[in-house]
Amino acid sequence: MMDDTQKTTLVSDALRALLYEVSVNPKPGLVDPVSSGPHPDMDVFTFIDSAVSLRQYFDRCATHGANFQGDNLHDLFLGIRPDGVVAEHTMFGATEGVNTHKGAIFSLGILVTADAYRVDHNEYSLQDIVKAMLKDLTVNDFKDLDDKSPESLTAGEKQYLKYGIKGIRGEAEAGFPTVMNVALPALRKHQGTKNQRLLDTLMTIVGSTVDTNLVKRAQTDSVVDWAHQQSQHYFALGGSRTVQGMAFLNELNAVFTERNLSLGGSADLLILTIFIGLREEII
Repeated sequence: MMDDTQKTTLVSDALRALLYEVSVNPKPGLVDPVSSGPHPDMDVFTFIDSAVSLRQYFDRCATHGANFQGDNLHDLFLGIRPDGVVAEHTMFGATEGVNTHKGAIFSLGILVTADAYRVDHNEYSLQDIVKAMLKDLTVNDFKDLDDKSPESLTAGEKQYLKYGIKGIRGEAEAGFPTVMNVALPALRKHQGTKNQRLLDTLMTIVGSTVDTNLVKRAQTDSVVDWAHQQSQHYFALGGSRTVQGMAFLNELNAVFTERNLSLGGSADLLILTIFIGLREEII
């Protein structure tokens, strides 16, 4: 059974993941301590306030995961969903209505819950637990979309109907394969300072995923190929440990700001990667 020290560490690692992510810089299309990028309504302090406000939510997720006794792990996911709704209201209260961590509330809440459950069920991998929790998520969440009025559709629902993109729901349902199979190996491989390693991990994610925030801002899915090309060029320049690579990131941030493009989806996947990295003590 998870003891108080284990629970405190788990919750703290979730909060550290949020704070580490916003601290990494320079991040194209994202908020960091130096730049707000294409997000003039928020800055690093907004993210700090948001992260701190979510401690009770992650504590609730850890409690759900540690105490769950059922056979169907989908019920465990259903158990934390109401807490996620409360957490969103808490976040908006802390940020005066700015959406800083809505995606992370969903994704990181799932991982905290799954990791807490694994304490007494270590015969299962974290990925297997997540898959069991989210079985048929997209089928259930995207059913009957054609019957909904266009104005009531969320951004994720619109992208699914228009492009067939399942977004973070699809990523989560599959057990976060981008995190497990791409980002974590990249984090283990990349060398340098903590900031350099996390920048290279972020750009690995950018080059390997369909960022729904980017598609939403660009209003076309053709921007995904362009983002992948930027990632490839960054690594061709040598990445974060070269003057050329860092200069390119600053130039790219200016492009993202000018075009009002955001990499919010990639940032959320970086948060999850950092969280697992902290849990595995590779950061």
